[in-house]
Amino acid sequence: MVQAGGTTASTRYRVRGGGPLVGTVRASGMTKNAGCKQMAAALLAPAASTVRNLHPVADLDVMIDLLGAIGAEVDWAAPDALRIDASVALTPEAPYELVSRMRASINVLGPLLARHGRARVAMPGGDNIGSRKLDLHVRGLQAMGAEFDLVHGVIDARVNALCGARVLLDFPSVGATETIMTAAVLAKGETVIENAAREPEVSDLAAFLTAMGARISGAGTPTVTIEGVDDLGAADHTIIGDRIEGGTYLFAALATGGDVTVEGITLGQLGVAADKLADLGGLVEETVDGVRVVAGERPCAVDVQTLPYPGFATDFMPFAVAVLAVADGTGIVTENVFDNRLVFAAEFNRMGAHVHTEGRHAVVRGVRRLSGAPVQALDVRAGAALVLAGLVADGETVVHDAHHIDRGYADLAGKLRSLGADVQREGPA
Repeated sequence: MVQAGGTTASTRYRVRGGGPLVGTVRASGMTKNAGCKQMAAALLAPAASTVRNLHPVADLDVMIDLLGAIGAEVDWAAPDALRIDASVALTPEAPYELVSRMRASINVLGPLLARHGRARVAMPGGDNIGSRKLDLHVRGLQAMGAEFDLVHGVIDARVNALCGARVLLDFPSVGATETIMTAAVLAKGETVIENAAREPEVSDLAAFLTAMGARISGAGTPTVTIEGVDDLGAADHTIIGDRIEGGTYLFAALATGGDVTVEGITLGQLGVAADKLADLGGLVEETVDGVRVVAGERPCAVDVQTLPYPGFATDFMPFAVAVLAVADGTGIVTENVFDNRLVFAAEFNRMGAHVHTEGRHAVVRGVRRLSGAPVQALDVRAGAALVLAGLVADGETVVHDAHHIDRGYADLAGKLRSLGADVQREGPA
């Protein structure tokens, strides 16, 4: 197994199956899907903003390097807080060697274009889970007056002055909603985004921008209205808890027949996933500071289809497959967001699972117990799902290429161990 760039993979999770997971764990701040994007948004103001509740996932390191390459000064203001000083002169260019490592790098496009009228951003990388085109980003910015060229894999955008516009998204894309929103806050006039993404992290970005002085209404609904302002200032914002990380432990509770409480998230942030956890056989309840799942004797097979929030999140889908792999009955999984996300199914089948895929669909026939095997993490969530599968497998499971998992989890092994799991991460940090 080889990492990008041709070097031999040397990071792995070693998992031994055991009993049910029991206990309480706290979800980290949503560093990957919220914090990194707010750090990019800090480029909008010639000031020093602070983003709090951050945790050391690999994507955070990439964003720190990227903002530094653009010219911002980034330093730790506290153990979990980064200060982004964009008051210095910025270079509105995001180099390939950084952008290729993380798709969220595209989030610098809107802020750089809004502040400088120019942005050169290499086509982004990230998980290989299918086509994730940028046409919605580009069309939204074009409606606001921007012009684009794509030359040698670099998006070259320019505009004299962004103007408010009505933007109707063909699909409620999180990334496109965020790009248009961060550009519109400094545009002249009013911008209305229709069919906007409703995910909690979009609302959290709006809260950060509002703290900077932006005028935004409707975030979290299908229609977001932004009234452009002349300038923005510094913000000090604490990001929301990571609902995807929290969901990882809740699905693990179901798979292992356990009783797990995740603090730092809310039931509402899970959307339809909360209902599916119950349909799979769990007792799901909201606590004072989190969500608790108490599993039954064995999960019940259900059908799952991924949809934009509040639908079943595509990032939860691999965890659902891990539970269905040991459920009573057969479930059908339909992936509606990314066209290649089910490629990880072959790794589950190496462990004795019965997962048959055809296009965007997977038929999962449950077995009572999986078998430990060497497997490969192909992306961040599929890798974490294989760790979950290892918890309900006889013998030892070794999940190679743990660097993928590190992109979204600060301490997956440690938190699972706190719930009673036998999990170790091996290799360099």
